[in-house]
Amino acid sequence: MPLKARNSTGRGERAGFTLGPQLFTEGMAPSEDSNPPPFKGDILARNQKLHYMGNRYLLKRSISYFSSYKLRVVIATVAMLLYAPIAPALGWLTKYVTDEVLIARDIETLKLCIFGLLFLIITKGILQFFQVYVMNSTGILVLKDMRRDLFDKIIRLPMPFFAESEIGMLMSRVVSDVVAVRQCLPSVIMFVRQVFTLLGLIGTVIYLDAYLAFWSLVVMPIAMYPIIFFGKKVRKYGRKMQSELSGVNVVLEESFSGIKVIKAFANECRESFRFNVENKKLCNAIIRQIFYSESSSRVMDFVSAGAGAAVLWIGGSRVIAGIITPGDLTAFLVCLVQLYEPVKKINMSNNQIQQGLAGAERVFDIFDSPEILMEESGNIEFNGTLAELKFDNIHFSYPNAQKAALDGVSLSIEAGQRVAVVGPSGSGKTTLVNLLPRFYSPQQGDITLNGVPLQDYTLPSLRLGLGLVSQDTFLFNDTIKANIAYAREEYDQAEVEKAAKAAFAHDFIMEMPEGYDTIVGEGGVKISGGQKQRLTIARAIMKNPPLLILDEATSALDTESERVVQEALENLMQGRTSIVIAHRLSTILTADVIVVMEHGRIIATGTHTELLAACPLYDRLYKMQFDDITE
Repeated sequence: MPLKARNSTGRGERAGFTLGPQLFTEGMAPSEDSNPPPFKGDILARNQKLHYMGNRYLLKRSISYFSSYKLRVVIATVAMLLYAPIAPALGWLTKYVTDEVLIARDIETLKLCIFGLLFLIITKGILQFFQVYVMNSTGILVLKDMRRDLFDKIIRLPMPFFAESEIGMLMSRVVSDVVAVRQCLPSVIMFVRQVFTLLGLIGTVIYLDAYLAFWSLVVMPIAMYPIIFFGKKVRKYGRKMQSELSGVNVVLEESFSGIKVIKAFANECRESFRFNVENKKLCNAIIRQIFYSESSSRVMDFVSAGAGAAVLWIGGSRVIAGIITPGDLTAFLVCLVQLYEPVKKINMSNNQIQQGLAGAERVFDIFDSPEILMEESGNIEFNGTLAELKFDNIHFSYPNAQKAALDGVSLSIEAGQRVAVVGPSGSGKTTLVNLLPRFYSPQQGDITLNGVPLQDYTLPSLRLGLGLVSQDTFLFNDTIKANIAYAREEYDQAEVEKAAKAAFAHDFIMEMPEGYDTIVGEGGVKISGGQKQRLTIARAIMKNPPLLILDEATSALDTESERVVQEALENLMQGRTSIVIAHRLSTILTADVIVVMEHGRIIATGTHTELLAACPLYDRLYKMQFDDITE
């Protein structure tokens, strides 16, 4: 059955992934026939104040990551509970030594008290070490788990998400935002520990002298105010700091990735200015956060100093009047000094919690937002055998685009056919083939493979059955061998060399200092464009897919490289169903059927000879290319 093509209007709609409108920006339109251009700005920042992102929710989600380390948390909690009574005990010991031991001049009891004092201080240090070390190390383990889960989530999001996201922003979520989140539970444990210590000390000073305790504690509500006020400020600027850090990462990623363009246009000064602007914003946010954090600590110092002065005056007067003993006053002052230390640490812990929640907003926005969903996968395994591929009334538009990228496209491709898709830029060629691996899903119509809708296949089996070679080659910063065998978990050297020979890459590989173990650099910067393209073809041969998609695979090459790559592509297409998007005549003329597209529609199909006679657009494209070659 020959390839069929028609344009029709249908009513069947099929939803793909779900992405809310906040993931797209106004005025964005597709560029050429490929993906829409990414817009500048953190698209996820709009979700930071969603109703489900309250403090309790964020704290609960952050602490839930510590559930895998319950034993560690229990150890830290026990250490915290044992630590809390030590501060009041030191106050009681001080009172006893002053009122009883020193007055009685009992040297033996004094020795015991000194040993007791040393025991309490050493025990306090050991318990504090265990509590801080265990919780901080647990925080590092949680950091590892959270980064793993966040990367697993992001890497499985659909392609439009990445088209709308800045890579630097996503990197900031994984690298820096989770660092703030890991502080949540340790800070909560510290907060609770200080509350217990505070309650014990308050009880002690009230027992020692209720009147004196009243004057020392009357300023306690004033001490609580900085915790609330400055905590909100720290949270605000912590959120801003994380956002500005993402902005710095974006500029860095773009500048280093596009360094060749920057140098070609002599725009180092402009990029330096861009970086300085973002760096200054980050610096200002950090300075403001430090200001409010330190201000809260100093206010606490002033409050505690005022309370201490009042107690010393009133308490000293009561000692002189014979109402209380010097030991009572000494013990009271020891407890008072320790009393405001927990208050300051509660303030510090609250600041750390607020910073953690600022990072948690950005992290759990990706985890839990109902608008950011992972790709949906079917439950049917593609067996690797292609019998027929059909597009039925496909309609597809990019977000906020003025016109449809595909408008009622229908065609049928049989096994073993070599189909060329041609047309001017923006006609929908790349969009059409991007629907096959389900990088995008049509808003209307069906694509079936062997009679089964694409969305019913599992994504791994479907994508492993497709081979994609495009003009935008990408190689990992790894060995040539690892890049060629990227689709295979297990392979041997002979298989890799066979694929490289079929792609006409073996000779230039063997000329390299380390052969197949040569590192190609990030994106393959250490080798030429033609060599990169041949390695991607070898990678596709190693994958051995039944359906091959060539998206202008030779358009960026010089004539000599194109000739070699074209021979490699011929080897790759042997015995496979192929869809070829190309402007080069050498590829178009070898196709079984040529599909001509314009404005998102198929306007003609046929052989080269048939289209020259029947399709004015194809005739014009052919003459333009022919004139370019003969000139």
